[in-house]
Amino acid sequence: MAFRLPDKPSIAVLPFDNMSGDPEQEYFSDGITEDIITALSKTPNLFVIARNSTFTYKGKAVKVNQVAEELGVQYVLEGSVRKEGDRVRITAQLIDALAGHHLWAERYDRDFKDIFALQDEITIKIIGSLRLELTDDQLANLHTKGTENLEAYLKLLQLREPFYTLTKEGNAQSRLLSEEAIAIDPEYSAAYVYLGATHWLDISLGSSKSPKESLKKAFNYIRKAIALDDSLPEAYTQLGWLYFQTKQYDKGIAECERAITLAPNSAHAHIWMGLVLTFAGRYEEAVRYSERALRLDPLPPQWYFRTMGLAYAWVGRYEEAISFLKKSLKLSPNDFITHTYLTVIYSWAGHIDDANKQASEVLKIDPNYSIERFRKRSLYKNKEDNERYIEGLRKAGLPE
Repeated sequence: MAFRLPDKPSIAVLPFDNMSGDPEQEYFSDGITEDIITALSKTPNLFVIARNSTFTYKGKAVKVNQVAEELGVQYVLEGSVRKEGDRVRITAQLIDALAGHHLWAERYDRDFKDIFALQDEITIKIIGSLRLELTDDQLANLHTKGTENLEAYLKLLQLREPFYTLTKEGNAQSRLLSEEAIAIDPEYSAAYVYLGATHWLDISLGSSKSPKESLKKAFNYIRKAIALDDSLPEAYTQLGWLYFQTKQYDKGIAECERAITLAPNSAHAHIWMGLVLTFAGRYEEAVRYSERALRLDPLPPQWYFRTMGLAYAWVGRYEEAISFLKKSLKLSPNDFITHTYLTVIYSWAGHIDDANKQASEVLKIDPNYSIERFRKRSLYKNKEDNERYIEGLRKAGLPE
């Protein structure tokens, strides 16, 4: 096992195979998979691997015991989806990958209009097979208000793939689809979450004409989502990030806590909490939340490693921090933020030659970078932390 098994039942949900024969339907089978993962992640007495890790196996012929060993879980769910006209067929099988036997297998043939009830049924079946007992409130939490409009739901499933590319083009496409979903159902809370996310992502991607206006729109749409449905953990996670961006640290931490309460297995909620705590100066806590995120998502997006590296550096674990940041660069060699973090951490660790090399990489990516510009944009809560970070930049030779 790559990781020690959790002290509770643990599961990885593999991407369901698209059996429709139409590659254009891939988004539908992916969406069904993700919705099941999201529902299971709300279960407090279950350990659930995040989507990003399980989707690394998409399209690959892997054995369930390999998945279990690499992700550190006991159970694996796999299945398939076929959608034809107004009918949908879903097969699912839950396997004890360590013992090597099936707990259950089922084939569901339903009208497409029953897709939401079917997803709930599969989720409850998994929980029952693992002999988990949930309170009435916990059972109710598995279901979100969502939408009753199937066309709007399909728009939401379609927008996820371009959103996850984290590119300007993908973000624009995702926004268009989220707007179309809202036009179909103006009370579709999850669509507002994605719409808000596209606006703050504009800032991160450098595609915003007015970051101030983009931030305002993001706030408005995320708050709209919560007003429509206050049980969406991803909405609170994003609201926490938005508060952090406006230096409202206590509010940001509180919103991330709310997200984790609703979805104890949300890797995203934990990594965002780790990031906000880091900039708020609560470093030991930041490390704990970040480590939890990485356990829930062992094969994470690049920025998880970047966040881990920064948290580790602030508690003086420089070599581990450098190792995480190298993993970040392996996935995204030109990531500007990772290069700046490495510049500072090499300086703190006394590796001045390496710090100088990283400073050169920073200036290669952004020739106009300066310490003064960083000072104006810095999000560190504590002045002394900010000055220590700046001293690391200065020591590496970056210009004032």
